[in-house]
Amino acid sequence: MNEHARFAGGRGPIDPFLDPLDAILADIAINCQLPPGLFAKATARYEAVRTYIERPGSPLGGKVICFYPQGSMAIDATISTRGTDNEYDLDIVAELDIPEWMTPSQALDVLEEALKDYPVQAVERHTRCITLRYADHMHLDITPSRRLKTPKDRESVIFHAKKSETPDNHKSVPTNAWAFGHWYHGRTPTEERFALALNQRLYESAGLAFKADADVHDVPEQAPLIIKSVTTVALQLIKRFLAIAGDPGASGAPPCAGTPTDWVALLSFFATKPMLGIVISGTAPPARAAVTKSSAADPLWP
Repeated sequence: MNEHARFAGGRGPIDPFLDPLDAILADIAINCQLPPGLFAKATARYEAVRTYIERPGSPLGGKVICFYPQGSMAIDATISTRGTDNEYDLDIVAELDIPEWMTPSQALDVLEEALKDYPVQAVERHTRCITLRYADHMHLDITPSRRLKTPKDRESVIFHAKKSETPDNHKSVPTNAWAFGHWYHGRTPTEERFALALNQRLYESAGLAFKADADVHDVPEQAPLIIKSVTTVALQLIKRFLAIAGDPGASGAPPCAGTPTDWVALLSFFATKPMLGIVISGTAPPARAAVTKSSAADPLWP
């Protein structure tokens, strides 16, 4: 972002619209955000789904230990699924009180049964999740998990069971989406003036009022800060670039960000690119990526 528009302490740009290039990037970021109205709707649907899964008579009644967002939803980096439309993909982990002997297929079976007849356009079974599709193009991917008996908070396994494969190919996959969300937020604190300036523009583009003093803590509950840090906006711009650039599996293409390690690899890949490296760091890119998979050695890494 523009160096001449930084405030004391170098915590971030005062106004992301002062420089023409910054203004273009900011407008792109705003256009691929989850709009404020859909943000509120997504939050309501998130709560409604958990209530439905735990309803009386459900096979998972009283068996949902924790229900939390993962991926882009957890780190406030959600964009439209294809980058050019209004389809939004939101990811949720349903940590279940299920026995260790339960197979991956059975874990998905019981969640699918618990969501049967949920009032949406479609309930779809996939390899690792159950997808709820809404008429307004939003869809929630709900991934069942079982917590492991380890010291790390929320360390779990999720379940891989593709219907076209034999049970021998089904497996449990270690994960800790909860810890990754905390790790990411701990390293991307809210940059107040940047957040206020960009959120004001976002709310105004949706025809909504957004009024707050310079202190981000004064933002009213009905107008939450959807955009919080320069780093997360840079990540959203990278995701937008990937969405319109073509097949991410093509030769020489960047890694697909599906796991915590993938997110780090993705940032590393683009940190070495001349233009997007500047977006990530706010300065000329280093000879090699500043963020690498060696971050996994960090004691706070999940």
